[in-house]
Amino acid sequence: MKAHFFELADRLARELHADEVLLCNLGAERSDFVRFNQGRVRQAGSVEQRFLSVRLVRGRRHAALTLAIAGNGDDLELARGGLTRLRATLADLPEDPWLLFSGELESTSSERRGALAPAEAVVEYVTRAAQGHDLVGFYAAGTVYRGFANSLGQRNWHESDSFNFDWSLHRQADRAVKRSYAGFAWEPERFAERLAAAAAELGLLAPPQRRIEPGEYRAYLAPRALDELMGLLGGGGFSAKARATKQSPLLRMEHGEALAPGVTVLENTAEGVSPAFQSDGFVKPARVTLIEGGRLADALVSPRSAKEYGLVTNAANARESPESIELAPGALEPDEVLAALDTGLCISNLWYLNFSDRAAGRVTGMTRFATFWVEGGRIAAPVGPMRFDDSIYRILGESLVGLTRERQLLFDASTYAERSSATARLPGALLRALKFTL
Repeated sequence: MKAHFFELADRLARELHADEVLLCNLGAERSDFVRFNQGRVRQAGSVEQRFLSVRLVRGRRHAALTLAIAGNGDDLELARGGLTRLRATLADLPEDPWLLFSGELESTSSERRGALAPAEAVVEYVTRAAQGHDLVGFYAAGTVYRGFANSLGQRNWHESDSFNFDWSLHRQADRAVKRSYAGFAWEPERFAERLAAAAAELGLLAPPQRRIEPGEYRAYLAPRALDELMGLLGGGGFSAKARATKQSPLLRMEHGEALAPGVTVLENTAEGVSPAFQSDGFVKPARVTLIEGGRLADALVSPRSAKEYGLVTNAANARESPESIELAPGALEPDEVLAALDTGLCISNLWYLNFSDRAAGRVTGMTRFATFWVEGGRIAAPVGPMRFDDSIYRILGESLVGLTRERQLLFDASTYAERSSATARLPGALLRALKFTL
């Protein structure tokens, strides 16, 4: 696949006019997908797809199209036809004042091999281990390919094997425990441990739910709950454009407001799964510090924002959102969480998050799946869904007691159009107060 993509780019580059530049991107994968319901296979299949994106640049005008290619000799003629259409389109397009692509040749190649089990073996193991449980989940595994090539001679390649099994155990109605198991080598014993832990937690959902009145409660946010919060912040919180246009939910941090000193947030491309380059040919730095010691640090700067606002790009994507976000660990040991919480809410998952006041960094959302009322460091009763509404400056600021020493690597389970390569490495967070409205 790598050789075929680069050969296509080379052949197309030879057909350019003297004043033209060509940018080519490849997004491809070979993936197995399995959907489980009630511990049995509901749907299974495999996908092999290749999409070639071609962008033709002449001066400050550019046009692009995306083609589904087959990986054989027919691809060249298909791409040539696309190039002809782009050339005919350019004359009718206005100049783009914010166009910026890499003119420095920085070629890279990264191939990360995993030890993925055959899908049939995973299915056999999961269905056998899930007997007696209502297991619902979605398994995706395989190789993701990303490539960049331009007519200036730059070549970048990314190839990674990984799997992600996003699943839950259901008891009745809305009582469930959600888990995930992701990585680069399927280890049955590790999945068995997580299944056993989830089953034990499911048993704690059997007693009648306790009703909690609106108000402020001490709370523990597990890594998956924190992932929802960080994902919401990623939609503009670290964006250079959002800062420049005063649309950032962290706007107050630009004027001296701070989070807790233990909060350090990175875009850690070096230890993530996403490619270390983007579609304009810029290569990402190994790390970008977004928040350091509770203080706002660097922004994610896309090439367009760099051009528009006179900045230096750090190869952020067009949305200027993190793809390999990481929150530094704290000192709280996992087996000390309930004792440190003492009395309050242990929250496994959040969902339906949104900003109730974006400029003030105020967030609202719902608890989901296994949420428990804890008394004296022991789980006392399950709690039904509740709505919270609180400020990020309280959640990760004045209310933050500590973060766990151990962190969880979470893969984005999105497969819309293609498997996502975004990841998050996050601890759990202990809060002295979280405000619930109903």
